[in-house]
Amino acid sequence: MKTALIIPNYNHHLEIENTLNELAQFDLPCYLIDDGSQDDTRYVLQAMAKKFSWVTLIQHPYNRGKGAAVMTGLRAAYQAGFSHALQVDADGQHNLADIPQMLNTAKANPQALVSGKPVYDESIPKGRLYGRYITHFWVWIETLSFDIQDSMCGFRVYPLKATEQLFLSQSLGERMDFDIEIMVKLHWQRTPIIHVPTKVIYPANGISHFQGLHDNVRISWMHTKLFFGMLKRLPQRFFKQNEALHWSAMQERGNYWGIKLLAESYRFGGHWLCRAIMYPVIGYFFLTGSASRHASMAFLAQVKQQKPEHPELSTNLTWQDSLKHFLSFGNAALDRIDAWCDRIKLSEVDFADRHLLAEQIATGKGAVLLVSHLGNLELCRAISIHQKKVKVNVMVLTQHAENFNKVLKQLNPKSSLNLIQVNELDPSTAMLLQQKVQQGELVVIAADRTSSNSQGRVVELPFLGKPAPFPQGPFILASLLDCPVFTMFCIRQQGRYQVHVQPLAKTLKGPRKGRDERLRDAMTQYSERLAYFAELAPLQWFNFYDFWREDDNSLRQPVTQKQEH
Repeated sequence: MKTALIIPNYNHHLEIENTLNELAQFDLPCYLIDDGSQDDTRYVLQAMAKKFSWVTLIQHPYNRGKGAAVMTGLRAAYQAGFSHALQVDADGQHNLADIPQMLNTAKANPQALVSGKPVYDESIPKGRLYGRYITHFWVWIETLSFDIQDSMCGFRVYPLKATEQLFLSQSLGERMDFDIEIMVKLHWQRTPIIHVPTKVIYPANGISHFQGLHDNVRISWMHTKLFFGMLKRLPQRFFKQNEALHWSAMQERGNYWGIKLLAESYRFGGHWLCRAIMYPVIGYFFLTGSASRHASMAFLAQVKQQKPEHPELSTNLTWQDSLKHFLSFGNAALDRIDAWCDRIKLSEVDFADRHLLAEQIATGKGAVLLVSHLGNLELCRAISIHQKKVKVNVMVLTQHAENFNKVLKQLNPKSSLNLIQVNELDPSTAMLLQQKVQQGELVVIAADRTSSNSQGRVVELPFLGKPAPFPQGPFILASLLDCPVFTMFCIRQQGRYQVHVQPLAKTLKGPRKGRDERLRDAMTQYSERLAYFAELAPLQWFNFYDFWREDDNSLRQPVTQKQEH
């Protein structure tokens, strides 16, 4: 990430030196654009460029507007080889102490536009405050989403490649309509938008260049064009989603009350009533879930490459194979409820390796079970303790499947499973789990998904013929717990559940020298076993995202920024 500062300036000479003094600490090259200012301001800006060696002054011969000045700065930065540009106003309105947070967010999400979300004090004129809400309303209509929470803040980090693509394909307003229009059109271009709260003040001696009548007319005309542009894009927009999001940034589809209805129908009418309600819903998700649908087809195609004559897949893959994949996910959800409510009997399950866990528990020390999002994870948890009251601790990311797990807990509050909800496998989590293992309990960790903040802590391993990113975190945690590690998979074949447990290591703990090689060997064994069972039962693969995408190219948008729908 290579970032430059962009500061548009038109007759702001009172605060510009203070602003540049504050910015000096960040050691970023700066493009200061003089948008045809009067002589007194022009002389000040020329003096600033001489005083600060890291400032490059670009001058417009006449006033063209704020948007034109920002575009000049963005294009100059892009041509100079910068990947990102941080736009800052010249009048001291922005809280520059938030710059590290803005840049860190951009670094974690390099393809996203990161924008400040203003937090105002009493200095804001009420007319400006209320006017913003009118703009918010129209932007939500124009984007058919709540992704843009504020489109008027000029404190932003632009991804320059996406921005340059927009400049080459679209014309944009050059005055006060620019900030709104570029954000909406970047959203249309499928650039993710992330907001960072930031305090904004209106200085008592501040100069506003907002021209009441003219700028309001421009903004109204801009919204009119954007509205009709939205209507033109509506059919395409309905069936498309952003496919570059990291799985952790994808909001759980289905709210609490919808899943609660499914659970109550299960309680009242069993599988028959559940399926009557669930299948139309799955059909809706299949039609509207472009990213998940494409990921399903890509995965099934990869399986076909490895096994062209797969008995579960068509000779030539079609959308019907993907729909079967989605329906399999729905049926697995019912199996999850069955397992949670202890309605699956041991007579329905083939679990030849049960003795491996029983023997380990008999030693008085627990173990780690590395599982995946393949097959019926809940059944693995339930069957492993079916005849012995062994405590099982399951790591659950709070950001995903929280609604489903909440309902499951209501269905069977006496379950001996302990859901430990965490955001990351951090040291405090390790200490808690070490205590559990010492007490003879089992710890279940899914090891097939990189986490929301694991960027850079992954290993690329062969998986069904292509390299895929696997997280180091679960294996590092298992090494800290210093206990036996097993892999566990459960798939359904010929109407029966099959649970497969295999030892992975007596312990992953060892000398620091050779640690990376030791963990990589364990991860390789895990990925090979996962690939075997994924190829065996591809319709029970429930990672509906691009599993092979390079981890650095995944967009880790903070969960607090996403809207539930």
